[in-house]
Amino acid sequence: MDPVALRVPLPFLGWTLEFTWYGISIVIGVLAATLYATYEARRRGQNPEPIWDMFVLVVFVGIIGARLWYVITATLGGNPYYLQNPLQILNVRAGGLNIFGALLAGMLTIILFCRAKRLNFWMYLDFVAPGVLLGQGLARWGNYVNQELYGPPTTLPWGIPIDAQHRIPPYDDLTRFPLSTRFHPTFLYETIYDLLAFGLLMYLLRRLGERWKVGSVFGAYLILHGIGRFIIEFFRPDQPRIPGTDFSYSRLLSVLFVIGGVLVLNWRQRRAEPYPAPALPAAKPLTVTEQAEEASPAAPEPPAEEQGEQES
Repeated sequence: MDPVALRVPLPFLGWTLEFTWYGISIVIGVLAATLYATYEARRRGQNPEPIWDMFVLVVFVGIIGARLWYVITATLGGNPYYLQNPLQILNVRAGGLNIFGALLAGMLTIILFCRAKRLNFWMYLDFVAPGVLLGQGLARWGNYVNQELYGPPTTLPWGIPIDAQHRIPPYDDLTRFPLSTRFHPTFLYETIYDLLAFGLLMYLLRRLGERWKVGSVFGAYLILHGIGRFIIEFFRPDQPRIPGTDFSYSRLLSVLFVIGGVLVLNWRQRRAEPYPAPALPAAKPLTVTEQAEEASPAAPEPPAEEQGEQES
């Protein structure tokens, strides 16, 4: 499958504008996450407008964070490529982004943005976090088109083929792993997990209702994301390992996410304030007839003597 979904020639510039499936999938994921966050803010009686401004910054800073984390972990894992070619760090189009870097940079951006706007950053982390699971689950299909984010060989019926030019060592050795070899579709596993985790979090939000305190949803997200990524790491042979171990840096961060999520959830549930009740909707304007009835004077009561005569 061609990774480029659409090519738009620009003859006056002498080049062609390309829209890749990977980029389209990321845009879909970001839009899904943003729309969910605005819906949740509105449901909680908060202003959803800052979320759109916030996400512009989150996406920009998140890409930088994703690239830097990828470069750092690759270098720590023993790959000297970026030390020998430092300018290639800027070559994002060549590939190499890590979701953990995007998440860490995105969280920091939300906190700083809310501080600058005098907003409760715990609330907005709550609004955004579940949508990240939804958006990430949708965006992972771009990895399928690029033939990346696959696992070790498998004989399971849902295994996928990977072309020789997209294989990582040692799977690029076609004598040991011929073109007929099928591989675990790790992107699909992560998609399924993210969507299930999103559904579970939605169920718990509705089931527990007002028992959620401000910031608790973010803690629950950290736990769910950490558990899922820890499992997915068993199907990620491409992830840099901590020297001398078979433990990847991403798996280590997954453990820290779970621990941090437990601490945040426990702290916020014990100490944080509950969500304020949404403001009541404005009263419905009276119709002309209702206004006339309110304005008309009430009929005077008859004198007591007349009442007695009427009653007798």
